[in-house]
Amino acid sequence: MKADSSDIVELKIENLHLSFGGVTALDDVSCEVSRGEIFGIIGPNGAGKTSTLNCISGFYRAQRGETYFEGRRITGLRPDRIARLGVSRTFQNIQLYTGLTVVDNLMAARHFYFKSTWLEGAIYFGRAHREEVKHRRAVEETLSFLELERWRKSVVGTLPYGLRKRIDLARALAQEPRLLLLDEPMAGMNVEEKEDMARFILDVREQKGITIVLIEHDMGVVMDITDRIMVLDFGQKIAEGTPVEVKHDPAVIKAYLGDETAGAV
Repeated sequence: MKADSSDIVELKIENLHLSFGGVTALDDVSCEVSRGEIFGIIGPNGAGKTSTLNCISGFYRAQRGETYFEGRRITGLRPDRIARLGVSRTFQNIQLYTGLTVVDNLMAARHFYFKSTWLEGAIYFGRAHREEVKHRRAVEETLSFLELERWRKSVVGTLPYGLRKRIDLARALAQEPRLLLLDEPMAGMNVEEKEDMARFILDVREQKGITIVLIEHDMGVVMDITDRIMVLDFGQKIAEGTPVEVKHDPAVIKAYLGDETAGAV
């Protein structure tokens, strides 16, 4: 399924261990994600999926283990520093500025690209003006890519939920990442909205060459669009492989259905 198969490792996590008091969220989790890959992370509720993304993006700091992005150790870096390096994400619960327009939400995502001073911004001349034009052009390209032009001036809080999920993806793409972390981008969507989102995710990989790590509960979608899958259960990795391999793995079947003999997921 990969658009451009590559042996280059884009993301590597080694022996991540994360606990909150007496609760272990991640227990010695390791994996590698190749450049240009759509890598799925699945598992029952509370398995540690979002905790994994939070460790990668710097929102959580694991007690043990290492994280590497494009060969560079990013363990312990602040979230904003990791974002500047080329890692962007969406959230399980939409984190948009509901009182701002769609365009303004995407412009906010590009704030760390601005180099002009507050004084240049205040008089809106020279470098500040040139930067504004440049970044608005990039935002408009993202809106066009995700077919959001008609809502560009709409206030986000007035838009339907499914559309806001797409805007959340647009904001992440507006950062021009090389690695995109998607935390349940289709949660709460109807069938048509899920089909659109799956198409956009594939387009992101195929047209923009962005590596994607995807958490999603819809197993049909995961099996259709991912190249490889890691399965977590109670913070431990219990399987990793292609969708076909994972689908028929006894440990995965047991984690989801509670009985190895119950059939495939």
